[in-house]
Amino acid sequence: MIVAVVACFVIGYIVIVFEHPLRLDKTVPALLMGAVCWALVSIGFSNGSLEIINTEGEVFNMFNSISGEALEVGHAGAHEVAEEGFVGTLLHHLGKTAEILIFLIGAMTIVEIVDLHRGFDVLKGWVNTRSKKRLLWIVGALGFILSAIIDNLTATIVLVTLLRKLVPDRDQRIWYVAMIIIAANAGGAWSPIGDVTTTMLWIGKRVSTAGLMEYLIVPSLVCFAVPFVIATFLKPFQGEIFMPELTDAEEEEQGRLLSSKTMLFLGLGMIVFVPIFKTITHLPPYLGMMLSLGVVWLVSEYIHPEEDFTEERKAQYSAHKALSRIEMSSILFFLGILLAVASLETVVINGVGALRAVAESLQSVIPNEDIVILVLGFLSAIIDNVPLVAASMGMYDLVTHPMDARLWHFIAYSAGTGGSMLVIGSAAGVAAMGMERIDFIWYFKKISWLAFVGFAAGAAVFLIIESMFNVGVTH
Repeated sequence: MIVAVVACFVIGYIVIVFEHPLRLDKTVPALLMGAVCWALVSIGFSNGSLEIINTEGEVFNMFNSISGEALEVGHAGAHEVAEEGFVGTLLHHLGKTAEILIFLIGAMTIVEIVDLHRGFDVLKGWVNTRSKKRLLWIVGALGFILSAIIDNLTATIVLVTLLRKLVPDRDQRIWYVAMIIIAANAGGAWSPIGDVTTTMLWIGKRVSTAGLMEYLIVPSLVCFAVPFVIATFLKPFQGEIFMPELTDAEEEEQGRLLSSKTMLFLGLGMIVFVPIFKTITHLPPYLGMMLSLGVVWLVSEYIHPEEDFTEERKAQYSAHKALSRIEMSSILFFLGILLAVASLETVVINGVGALRAVAESLQSVIPNEDIVILVLGFLSAIIDNVPLVAASMGMYDLVTHPMDARLWHFIAYSAGTGGSMLVIGSAAGVAAMGMERIDFIWYFKKISWLAFVGFAAGAAVFLIIESMFNVGVTH
């Protein structure tokens, strides 16, 4: 039965990797994989062919107590205890998954409310240059900073929309869009709310807000800056760019963006407030996000971007409209993936969880954990980084690698920035690819080497800093 569970996971993973050739939304195999894996675990547990590990790290099956003392097969009480233990284990993993999903839903809703109130239109007024080099650094810096606040996917979508207004020529624009992918992924790696993977590590108590920012801000800056410095010498970023003049209507429209500015700064401020809330109250992050969403929702009920606002127009700016724009397919994808990974974390191989067994096997083949994590960074360019990080969280425990151990910071960096090496390697890249029809081969030839140089430079800086100042907890 263990083979069946692992096979189900591997097959589902392969289908997710080849979602584009198969023309199948990756949410479908993720949901099937999560449900079928747990169904197989349940069947195996019920007939006694599978042992599972509970939330306390104790191994048991249907016919043995948690302490390991054999019980009679027909003992109804023993079966009830075992079944309760199984259900409790499943609910535990569902609860940890729900924390991440509720957090993401809250953050997505805030961003959509800001967008409905045209808050991101304010950014266009901040770009006053015709120099291609200066524009490169402006949009790059915006991508790096915004991705740390509103996540790298949303930052990419916002900036691609902005570039469409600033750079009419598509052949020129896709160079800027490609560089934004690098900047957004680098910016998301050092923030607990900048990428789904860092959010997972943060909510899973693998990293703290202060620790993640302190140890990854410099490597992330290097990962961002090195490719941009090199790009300033490339031909596409030489000279000046043609930017269309604003019409009278657009100038008048920009003058009426007071409410948009209010919603922009309020939305960004309330998202940034979430880590502060967690630090002060020691409550789970999703509660802070719910508080922030409530505040933004409250203000959005009484503020609007139009002078001639009517009740009929109110629906166009309401939180209900924002909720309808959330990508629920992404939320369901995370649900399926995280539950599937949890099933592998639960089943027992050689006395430990399956993922822990994989980690021990890797350590015997590749004793250096740094090399394993660098490989994870390269894999994240090919395979979605969410299941990779979820698997790593099951492979390494908090006993040998406590919160803010260098391992977790390096995983956050590698998984977050490694995806830039291919256009399909990150959510930001996939979004940009869809919006601007970026060709996979074009990106591979023109941009991948820049992303690799940035990834390698940032990783080297992280390892140098760690060796010089003994950053984090050694293993």
